[in-house]
Amino acid sequence: MEVKLANDKREREMYDSFAELYAIIKTTEKLEKAYVRDVITSSAYEAECQKLIAHFKTLASTLKDTIPSIERFADTYKMDCLAAINRLVTSGVPATVEHRAAAASSMTSSAAAVAECTQNFITAMDSLKLNMVAVDQVHPLLSDLSTSLGKLTFLPPDFLGKVKLKEWIARLSNMGAADELTEQQSRQLHFDLESSYNSFMAALPNYGT
Repeated sequence: MEVKLANDKREREMYDSFAELYAIIKTTEKLEKAYVRDVITSSAYEAECQKLIAHFKTLASTLKDTIPSIERFADTYKMDCLAAINRLVTSGVPATVEHRAAAASSMTSSAAAVAECTQNFITAMDSLKLNMVAVDQVHPLLSDLSTSLGKLTFLPPDFLGKVKLKEWIARLSNMGAADELTEQQSRQLHFDLESSYNSFMAALPNYGT
């Protein structure tokens, strides 16, 4: 006895689309596992993944009224394809693209932090040159500099600038807000800042290597 899966052309096309969607999800799952296991090169993975994602988006769009939830579709057919669902539904881009975006974001963030540190170094040194030596003038500048240095993960904890700043901030914290640095203290602080700045600039070329 012949079993008919579809009653008309439209229903038959719907089942064909279901089968195609099933195949895309299964293929993506295999591709993701192959990439994680280094069975496939990054370039080959990305090219194939882009195709699968493009096909998936087109198909999912045409089936949105019939299959409002891809996750439910996968559950219904017991597909167990979490990696594929993440790639096709949640992410929408190949893992290689995600990794590049994360790296670019990290570099942009680090560049901003470096610029902030540079500005804070210069501001602190310029303030001393302008004889702004009261504790309530110097302390905030050193605190800002210390905070910005802390954002740069490529600088070690024993980095000269961090150590010197910690010492100066502790010293200033024991003084009154209206107290002023002596000429000798001001010259020493400026020297320490300049030395720290030079060390900071010297560390930059090695960042990322």
